[in-house]
Amino acid sequence: MRLSDFNYNLPPELIAQNPLPNRTASRLLVLENNAADIVIKNQQFTDLIDLLNPNDLLVFNDTKVIPARLFGKKESGGAVEVFLERITGETTALAQIRASKSPKPGNKIILGSDDEPFEIEVMGRPDDSDNRFYEIKFSSPCLSLLEKHGQLPLPPYITHEANADDLERYQTVVAKNPGAVAAPTAGLHFDQATLDKVMAKGIKYTTLTLHVGAGTFTPVRTEDLSEHKMHSEWFSIPTETQELIKQTKLAGGKVIAVGTTSLRALESSAAFGIQEGETKLFITPGYEFKVVDQLITNFHLPCSTLLMLVSAFAGVEPIRKAYDHAIQQQYRFFSYGDAMLLTRQ
Repeated sequence: MRLSDFNYNLPPELIAQNPLPNRTASRLLVLENNAADIVIKNQQFTDLIDLLNPNDLLVFNDTKVIPARLFGKKESGGAVEVFLERITGETTALAQIRASKSPKPGNKIILGSDDEPFEIEVMGRPDDSDNRFYEIKFSSPCLSLLEKHGQLPLPPYITHEANADDLERYQTVVAKNPGAVAAPTAGLHFDQATLDKVMAKGIKYTTLTLHVGAGTFTPVRTEDLSEHKMHSEWFSIPTETQELIKQTKLAGGKVIAVGTTSLRALESSAAFGIQEGETKLFITPGYEFKVVDQLITNFHLPCSTLLMLVSAFAGVEPIRKAYDHAIQQQYRFFSYGDAMLLTRQ
């Protein structure tokens, strides 16, 4: 398939700029795809529990978004923005650096406030980099410096600066492992009361970790999808989660990925036979899914790798029809938008 097969026209007013007052207040588009017909239903996210069965298993991504955006200046005085891609060690990270001139290895950048400045050193570009990222070294543990001086990174299509509401609502209720620079947004629809109702019905839930990188927003620039270089993300699946998946399958329940990041981690583990590591798995139509039966997801950007993923999962034509329907019905799109429930074709 070609990149142009995954394009669609989205009215900009349908891009959700702010979260709804309550996490569970969004709409839920349910796509039922069987051999005979494609059925699209308009429901509310609060209907989700009625659509699931006892013995089903929800798998969440428990990554936590870090305050990954920093502002400062070069030693020469020029303004600099540093946007972390990932933390690689206690005092080291990969980052994008925006400055008037590209920094060189050994250059120092002064970040933080006037009262509490700190330095990072530019170490250079890693050998396997796609030329966007620099290795940087902090003067002390980077997580504590980010918590004190960093800003929450909102996606590029959200036009306001992060505010107090975003600090709470751009994290899932299961978030606990710091390392992501973008939220696993399907999980944003759940609150603790919903999780309590899930368990009361006999539905289980568990977690894994995939640290979402800035590459999730990188556009595909090649018309031939086979030429696209997929970004890498780190994931870890606990043994307990793997055991719950096995038990669910044996009991005839469904494994339901909450978000494309959970799906990517689960399918990567099955494809490569590992519980933890880097994945560059690029899921496009024709991929044979090995673990996930259903997917809860938000709506994705035109021509994005995530739109290709959901098209592989639910079918290209069903997804096209679902997106056309969502636009006609004025669903809210992207990170703070509405949700979909998809079943594997």
